[in-house]
Amino acid sequence: MNTFNINHAKQWAKNSDNFFAQLIKALWFKVKTIELPNIPLVFKLLYLVHIVLKQTIADVLRILYYTPLLKSRLKNKPKQLYLYGGLPVIIGSLDIIMGDKVRLAAMTTISGRAVGKYIPQLIIGDNVGIAWRTSISVGKTIIIGNNVRIAGDCYLAGYPGHPINAKQRALGKPDEDAQVGDIILEDDVWLATGVKVMPGVTIGRGTIVAAGSVVTKDLPRFVLAAGVPARVIKSIEEASHECL
Repeated sequence: MNTFNINHAKQWAKNSDNFFAQLIKALWFKVKTIELPNIPLVFKLLYLVHIVLKQTIADVLRILYYTPLLKSRLKNKPKQLYLYGGLPVIIGSLDIIMGDKVRLAAMTTISGRAVGKYIPQLIIGDNVGIAWRTSISVGKTIIIGNNVRIAGDCYLAGYPGHPINAKQRALGKPDEDAQVGDIILEDDVWLATGVKVMPGVTIGRGTIVAAGSVVTKDLPRFVLAAGVPARVIKSIEEASHECL
């Protein structure tokens, strides 16, 4: 015997032609669409209070809790580290060296390869910005130079995590050494939203990679690259070089 529950009741009210079902549906719709009268002065003040409290709590947690926790995980002691949104996720065994004035989003995931003879190493330079939902998978070494900008949803894929052979994957075997590669982002590189960088890639100084691109091979300095796989679209003007 089926047990009557709230989900069954909702389905009955939505689909039945019964008078009571239609009445319940109409009343529920009215309840769901109830709105308070808009009193601009009151709600503007409430909104301001909400924002101030939210930001104050976030700053207190960042200064007194999240930042000291992350610094305890690093191999050095960077200055002016700014975490926004909370604590990034760090998985696996890896050494992290971080420069000064780094800005790092909470939804960043940093992982180190769990197998192999070496402890993976992530080196981040000064004045680097890493945005939301970016993943950095360190196979052996990933170097992020000074003044690099990494937008949201990017992926530095230093190792894949699984072997190519399907039978080995089914057995839960790890990836092989041949699948692992270093990644180097030289100074002033900018990865736009959703860029993926594959193992063994070096991106030259000042190069910009357009949104959604997949970088499978080295890119030279001071170019705009785009596509899957990424290719050089044009050189960046010499005047821009001086700014970088």
